Amino acid sequence: MTKDPFAAASPELRAVYDAVDWPSTVLGPVETWSPTLVSTIDLMLHSRFPMSLFWGPKYKLLYNDAYVELIGDKHPTALGRPTQLVFPEAWNQIGPMMADVARTGVAFVMEDALVPLDRRGFLEDCYFTFCYSAVREADGEIVAVLNVAAETTASVEGRRRLEVLAGLAGMLAGASSLEGVRERALSVLREYDDDLLAVDLRLPETDPVEYVRDLPVRPPRDLMAGEVLVEEVTEEGRLVWLVLESDADDRATSILVVRLSPRVLVDDELGDTTRLVGSIIGRALGRTRVVAAEQARRDSERRLSETLQRSLLSQPVQREGLRVAVSYVPAAEEAQVGGDWYDAFILPNDDLCLVIGDVTGHDRESAAGMAQLRNLLRGVSMTLGEPPAAVMGVLDRAVQQLAIDVIATVIVAQVEHDEGPEGGCRVTWSNAGHPPPALLLPDGSVRLLDAPADPLLGVDGFARHDHTEALVPGSSLVLYTDGLLERRGESMDSGLTWLERALTGQQDLDPEALCKLLIERMPPGVEDDVALLVLAVD
Repeated sequence: MTKDPFAAASPELRAVYDAVDWPSTVLGPVETWSPTLVSTIDLMLHSRFPMSLFWGPKYKLLYNDAYVELIGDKHPTALGRPTQLVFPEAWNQIGPMMADVARTGVAFVMEDALVPLDRRGFLEDCYFTFCYSAVREADGEIVAVLNVAAETTASVEGRRRLEVLAGLAGMLAGASSLEGVRERALSVLREYDDDLLAVDLRLPETDPVEYVRDLPVRPPRDLMAGEVLVEEVTEEGRLVWLVLESDADDRATSILVVRLSPRVLVDDELGDTTRLVGSIIGRALGRTRVVAAEQARRDSERRLSETLQRSLLSQPVQREGLRVAVSYVPAAEEAQVGGDWYDAFILPNDDLCLVIGDVTGHDRESAAGMAQLRNLLRGVSMTLGEPPAAVMGVLDRAVQQLAIDVIATVIVAQVEHDEGPEGGCRVTWSNAGHPPPALLLPDGSVRLLDAPADPLLGVDGFARHDHTEALVPGSSLVLYTDGLLERRGESMDSGLTWLERALTGQQDLDPEALCKLLIERMPPGVEDDVALLVLAVD
């Protein structure tokens, strides 16, 4: 008696197998199936990993329970049908692969391969890691191709969306105007034009003639702040709306609108990512609006603000073989208070910890937030005893759990003596969306330590990374806030170029003189505070 090939199937899948009129197919009655076919189906149905079998010259499709989820609406009619009829949208891609395996017997493997499938009523971008292997009869004849597959769509799209969030946070870190936020945000989002066919950020200050023409001006109905609205699919793709800001009457004022590719699946993960994108842009808009609003208050707060700021910026500690100099310059026309700060203190292991940071805003609230972050960072560094990235990670969680409403760019660096024959020191740092440190070498050349920056402090859910650089004797490390570089109408890159030129050839200056040099060479009318910290290795 022939072994029951479907014994290992779930009751639901077994019912589908039993419903197929096998005698009318090229496979014939089940009792006539070859031992190879029966044993391969039994093996496949016992597996909890998605597997399918393409049998015979027409590649008749057989599969197990785990494979059902991969093909969606194609089940149950796909069972027993030729694979070309089941997957016409992908046949030009997968058909030659099957034919090659069936001809040569050599297994074929693909990782994170894009295989668009029509499995939910529309052509959807799907990613799979799979292996095609030959199935042979006892005499060695290849009679089928076995497919072992895993869908990786979630992980591929998850990585891509994390790249969007990280890139957006980093790009907006230095934005100093509403138009700058808009331009930088759109420059990041428009890089992902395979998924986002069109993107626009509608600000009340923006001239409507600058809007993307093939996108509607307003959503189809009034939306609440933070609400994500997805319009029905069209030939051009779905429209996604998100309100970033609203007025006192809760009417939308700043709106993000995106036209998605019709092949993008709209699910909860996409909604969450859209809200995170909106949060990052909204915070950047909020930061620039706070700066503008505080302009009107700067004169009345100047004297009190300066006293508060100076009290929060203590003199840095010194240690043998290292010299630290600091400087703080308030914006020329700002109230002399803000979130910029520097710090230097000795850790329990006798290493020197250096901090430079910038909390968004220019008022007493941002200064208070800075003070909270400064004290938290000191406490975490002194008790944790871990490298900067670990310190940043704990600080991220503390900001979230203590509901400290701040977003900041920060560099935390730890300096230890190098025990090697050349002496000097080694610095290990972690960068949360801050401009890169500058290293002035003994020969007078300058190098930016521009390892990729992590997201801003206060944006939870991202990994933090450490970077290490040797500090040879006679070198100087320069840490600064973005006010040193930002110039009206100029890019951050031009500011970095200015910094390199200003430092080049100044290797003989002590740290106090370097601070003075950079401050003196700043153009007049600086619009942001400047915090500066220079470490010299004797």
